[in-house]
Amino acid sequence: MALGFFSRLKQGLSRSTQKLGGGLTSVFTKRKLDEEALEELEDLLITADLGPNVAERIIESFRRSRFGAEVTDEEIRDALAEEIATILEPVAKPFEPDPAHKPHVVLVVGVNGVGKTTTIGKMARFFGEQGKKVMMVAGDTFRAAAVEQLQVWGERTNCPVIAGPPNCDAAGLAFEGLKRATAEQADLLFIDTAGRLHNKSALMEELAKVIRVMRKFDETAPHTVLLVLDATTGQNAMEQVRVFRELVNVTGLVVTKLDGSARGGIVVALADSFGLPVHAVGVGEQAEDLRPFEAQDYARGLVGLPEAEKKE
Repeated sequence: MALGFFSRLKQGLSRSTQKLGGGLTSVFTKRKLDEEALEELEDLLITADLGPNVAERIIESFRRSRFGAEVTDEEIRDALAEEIATILEPVAKPFEPDPAHKPHVVLVVGVNGVGKTTTIGKMARFFGEQGKKVMMVAGDTFRAAAVEQLQVWGERTNCPVIAGPPNCDAAGLAFEGLKRATAEQADLLFIDTAGRLHNKSALMEELAKVIRVMRKFDETAPHTVLLVLDATTGQNAMEQVRVFRELVNVTGLVVTKLDGSARGGIVVALADSFGLPVHAVGVGEQAEDLRPFEAQDYARGLVGLPEAEKKE
């Protein structure tokens, strides 16, 4: 029987849950929530990649509301899930194409290897199944593998892929893609990009040129700039957000590869530090394993709790 998404999310977060949940069990086996326990909990939250700011915030909340009381690990899990959900709620915003733009142009950025191309393919399938007309531009023109990968996704999803010869001008290709997508009345245009961060100035120039050239055709493009992050990089994802926000106006995040990571807490740190919408998370290789981000499900999955009952 196919697993529901919460089950897949929980399974995908299992390594993160073991790290955090296992620590909670060892710290809280019916004991008083005193300063020593709070210190241990703070260390645990930091090592689980929630970051020092989030850890401090949660500890202060616990100090105000539960200090001195006897607690079990189950009670702490419940309270922790509530605190984490509170941090995540403001950023849990599924991506919705704006029908005022036809096509709605999505520029997808991120360092090489984070899963940009796969994310585009999965999103193309998701929106294609909703009846949207989707087109894609293979704008990482320096990597033949990225172009081929996007073309495979194009065949799978029955979405046209605009590609050029190796090392062709990415900005010119994006322009042609936008022109064609407009003529064919596409609802969505996803543009893949290079992610060679070792040469930041060259990457900045390339991304700036892509945007500048597209705006000669549509001065409002791109309508979304999606930064894809690999959860396995942990705190390094924070630096990637900082860098890409300098390069382009990032409007939202997608976090991939949670199933291979013990660092699922990084999503909480990102939400707290940047407040950027988290549109989707990836918990596996299948197309259906990239899903809209839901704060409460994520918080409960992270600390190892069952799915909350949905209100009617």
